Amino acid sequence: MAKSKKKAEVVFLVCEETGDINYILRRKPGGEKLKLKKYSSRLRKHTLHIEKKK
Repeated sequence: MAKSKKKAEVVFLVCEETGDINYILRRKPGGEKLKLKKYSSRLRKHTLHIEKKK
């Protein structure tokens, strides 16, 4: 029997300073939460964004 593939899940990147959802990603489940420096349009600068599931 073949192994079943894990489906990609939808993940939101939320700005730590404003709480806005600025980015939506699809990624494989498992692993650590993403912590990336991304651009926040409200603050007009790069801030830390953290992964949040729906």
